[in-house]
Amino acid sequence: MYKRKLIEVALPLEAINRESAREKSIRHGHPSTLHLWWARRPLAAARAVLFAQLVDDPSSRPDEFPTEELQRKERERLHNIIERLVVWENVRDEKLLAEAHAEILKSTNGNPPPILDPFTGGGTIPLEAQRLGLEAHASDLNPVAVLINKALIEIPPKFHNQPPVFPGLADSQIRQWRGAEGLAADVRAYGAWMRDEAQKRIGHLYPKATLADGTKAAVIAWIWARTVTCPNPACGIETPLVRSWWLGKKKGKEAYVIATVVPDSTHPSGQRVKFQIGRDKSGAPTAATDGTISKTGARCLACDASVDLKYVRAEGRAHRLGLQLMAVVAEGNRQRLYLEPTADHEAAAVVERPTDLPDSTLPQEALGFRVQAYGMTKWVDLFTDRQLVAITAFSDLVFEAHSRILVEGGSKEYADAVATYLGLGVSRYTNYASAMGRWRPDAGKEQVGDMFGRQAISMVWDFAEAFPFSNSAGGWSPAFRFIPKVIEYLPVSGSGEALQADAASRSYKRVLISTDPPYYDNIGYSDLSDFFYIWLRRSLRVIHSAQLSTMLVPKTEELVANPFRHGGRDGAQNFFEDGFRSVFARARESAHDDLPITVWYAFKQSEADERGEASTGWETLLEGMIRSGWAITATWPSRSELGNRMRSIDSNALASSIVLSLRPRLEGAPTIDRREFITALTEELPDALRKLQQGQIAPVDLPQAAIGPGMAVFSRYSRVIENDGRKMTVRSALARINEILDQVLAEQEGDFDAATRFAIAWYRQHGYGVGTFGDADSLARARNTSVDVMDREAILTSRAGKVQLIKPADLPEEYDVLKDSHTCNWEALHHLIKIVEHDGIVSTGKFLQAALSRPDGAVNGDLVKELAHLLFRIAEGNGWTKDALSFNNLVTSWPEILDVARTAPKPVREQGAFDFTEGDD
Repeated sequence: MYKRKLIEVALPLEAINRESAREKSIRHGHPSTLHLWWARRPLAAARAVLFAQLVDDPSSRPDEFPTEELQRKERERLHNIIERLVVWENVRDEKLLAEAHAEILKSTNGNPPPILDPFTGGGTIPLEAQRLGLEAHASDLNPVAVLINKALIEIPPKFHNQPPVFPGLADSQIRQWRGAEGLAADVRAYGAWMRDEAQKRIGHLYPKATLADGTKAAVIAWIWARTVTCPNPACGIETPLVRSWWLGKKKGKEAYVIATVVPDSTHPSGQRVKFQIGRDKSGAPTAATDGTISKTGARCLACDASVDLKYVRAEGRAHRLGLQLMAVVAEGNRQRLYLEPTADHEAAAVVERPTDLPDSTLPQEALGFRVQAYGMTKWVDLFTDRQLVAITAFSDLVFEAHSRILVEGGSKEYADAVATYLGLGVSRYTNYASAMGRWRPDAGKEQVGDMFGRQAISMVWDFAEAFPFSNSAGGWSPAFRFIPKVIEYLPVSGSGEALQADAASRSYKRVLISTDPPYYDNIGYSDLSDFFYIWLRRSLRVIHSAQLSTMLVPKTEELVANPFRHGGRDGAQNFFEDGFRSVFARARESAHDDLPITVWYAFKQSEADERGEASTGWETLLEGMIRSGWAITATWPSRSELGNRMRSIDSNALASSIVLSLRPRLEGAPTIDRREFITALTEELPDALRKLQQGQIAPVDLPQAAIGPGMAVFSRYSRVIENDGRKMTVRSALARINEILDQVLAEQEGDFDAATRFAIAWYRQHGYGVGTFGDADSLARARNTSVDVMDREAILTSRAGKVQLIKPADLPEEYDVLKDSHTCNWEALHHLIKIVEHDGIVSTGKFLQAALSRPDGAVNGDLVKELAHLLFRIAEGNGWTKDALSFNNLVTSWPEILDVARTAPKPVREQGAFDFTEGDD
């Protein structure tokens, strides 16, 4: 029997999910800001999963932890390490990382296996493996992903503690260059040099703006509208295609474009559209008047004729769409200045297109692509000519910087390393330097937006062309400055390797897999990444010739269900499923017997059935893993959108992703029948669910987490036979697991005191609604209590033959749990909910501390938490969303509440009514 790992028993899931959500607001130093990649897993979750994948659960070491209580305490200690590990501010805490690494060594006999992610993408998993002191291996078919991973895990360890070579840097700072600080300093310095050099060469193409008082101001961006000739023969004006007229929405400083039609004899139609800046709030655009184009078509500003999108597409394919400058955005004193366009500024943008451009074509059809229908057939069509001049200037400077580094004392290997980051900087910059980035008028923003606001390339009608040398969003410096900050945060201990390899054909010997494979047709990675690849190839082909040898990213073997590539939807589905099974069957051949692998699965919310328990994709994944020879031992919901809890509860929506733990199924695994399967579930699931509840898992996530131990039973057999002789399906097994979950939660009612058992039963029937006294009295007698007693104890109200449970919000403000002569877990839970929702964590923790200190032991923290889980399930099943949210939020706050209860100074307790004094009998 193998040793179970922590991930196969219990995780502090809520702490992991909370930090995963918080990560989204962290920018400076976060590896995701090195370069765009799609659908990255949170670093916090990957770090926690890797640790738990390698560290023994205490139950697998009975010689050290012979009792359940000792196992539980040890599990809490390990969970505490995870809770500290997942905090972003601790990623450079060497003492904590050493503590985590020591635990890994202890559980792997001092010889942890190398970690491999064969679908590495943005590099989250190998990076976090390296941070934990493990040997990290990353591979991907996509060369853009490979270069990102080289920058994250392969380059920094080679140059740790090395001073910079940029002239004067090392001498100007009397300091010790630790970790990758010297490398980061050089990347920052050579990036600034590139900016200065580029400005010398092309700065004249970007005139300053002239203000009303005649002074000059630096431009932040030029806002352009695409135009089309009005199809009305009697009109024929060049009409702008504008999604929104808004420029700025900051309160009191609103600004928008006003478009009017004026006579102009120089235009064939005899008229043109003139743009002015509006600031009067009364004339601001409304939902009905904002813009000229939508998903259904456009309208002409001059004659109000409808302009069908089919006509616009045809004009685009005939290369007859134009551009017109709508506004100039200048830098003011802590504000944006919006100016009317001038002929000089419009003329300055007319430049000769560079000749040495990438000539690669866009795919004719691809997932998430819309622009080809409008005549954009090459990647360079997504940029203006002036933008292409800027990008090629920066791209040329990458190799010039490489040559400088060699002259200034750097080795070729070091020059290659610094140039790699500079090339990634050019690629990163293009995301803000295309004709596909909208101006963002939101209050507090008012800046150039990036092209990939979503995982697609959609048509953008009005766009912002950023000034390359601006210090605002869209300029080179704001785009590039993230890169050296990331380098400073990267681990430099251990080794890392990033290779270009096909997951279906590469070797899996000697490595342990932790991976986030592409999910079905969510994202067309290879087609999208060509946008970056063409510029990386132009900048870095000499340095990374192996990865950048092809004109575009390899696509044939990419494991994505692309109907345009595989003969339609059915062909795409078959390709994906066959390829997925093939990869994991190959990995099964050389899998470790004593360690589980971990696989992330990304859900689409729309896949869930009405109960949120099943989806075709989810079942396909589980079925594919089982058929490939794997047994599923755990499933953990991973969320990075904790602000969405109400929707999750209201719809029982699936988590954003699931982490699966899998082990090789034993050769010759037996076959069992349905009855034996249910018997095994009944025997094993209750203990597993109890451990889940004791851990930090939200009630909303319990059904998904329960699938793990349930599927562990199902998948360890070669097959389970239904009563009619057919093989049990994954969907049927999931239904049986859910039935046992309900059964276990119901059986837990026997652990509670009489009043709590009554209240659970009454809540199940009536919620906080009204019922009759007769029904309540019968229910109370059966549980050895009475309605009158519970009325006095403020669990319910009984008036005029009507009985109603008291909601948390209706409990009295002044309540002292130590002075109450009789209390119970139900009453404690409801007071805790009231306090946490009105007074916060600290007050709630102090209340819990007092409740747990009662000498009669009337309140049990574990039972209060189990009760919240049980009531959540009841509320959710009845559609009582507000109640469910309260129960769920209490459990998700439990770790912080418990921390306060354990650490807050204990108050001096006054004598309560239940205390005995000398002379009592």
